[in-house]
Amino acid sequence: MATPEERLAELGIALPEPMVAVANYVPFVVTGNLLFVSGQISVMDGALMKGRLGEDLELSAGQHAARACAINLIAQCKAALGELSRIKRIVKLGGFVNSAPDFTDIPQVINGCSDLMVDVFGEAGRHARFAVGAPVLPLGVAVEVDGVFEIAA
Repeated sequence: MATPEERLAELGIALPEPMVAVANYVPFVVTGNLLFVSGQISVMDGALMKGRLGEDLELSAGQHAARACAINLIAQCKAALGELSRIKRIVKLGGFVNSAPDFTDIPQVINGCSDLMVDVFGEAGRHARFAVGAPVLPLGVAVEVDGVFEIAA
């Protein structure tokens, strides 16, 4: 099977520079055989992907924003580990969607992140997850996702 870096190249994805923290936290923590990556917001090519699902954004735009979060999560993993092949399993993702009170397709939005993780990491990319709606997210972004990854020594 191809390495995660090879899969990213096949998908035409170049990882961006990892985002810096915007408050008093660190982008990631490694403890034991786990890597915890702080919430990554929907930013692509340096531009914030803002908006509220069910008001000014459609489902497909939310999925695109969640995919951007996945790319940013992977960029943080690369910064933390050097080699993405050190990831043995994606354990859990937590997804937050900036959504109108009556918007209920929240799980489908976060699939934009989950689907890319499976595309890049194969079976090891299948994970536990939560997906919740929120009335507002940092900087007005559409989506934020954090992750827990099992890593090899």
